Amino acid sequence: MDKYFVYLGVVLTVIILIPFYRVLRGPTLFDRMLGAGAIGTKTMVLILVIGFIFNRVDMFVDITMAYAILNFIGTIAIAKYLLTLKMRGK
Repeated sequence: MDKYFVYLGVVLTVIILIPFYRVLRGPTLFDRMLGAGAIGTKTMVLILVIGFIFNRVDMFVDITMAYAILNFIGTIAIAKYLLTLKMRGK
């Protein structure tokens, strides 16, 4: 079963590269923000898979929840900042 989770972790790592391309080459700032959110979501799943590999899911769930809160707050802060920039431009 550990091999399955290792393979799943490798696949998730490769899948994280797809939105990373959007973060680097996104045509707009909003595309880059969505790509960063997708990377954050996939990273949370990867952290949980690592928890399954080490048989410490309880500890890694706590780490994932903290990461999810930071990811959410960061996204809201960036959106609020972009909204203030947009309002100043009008």
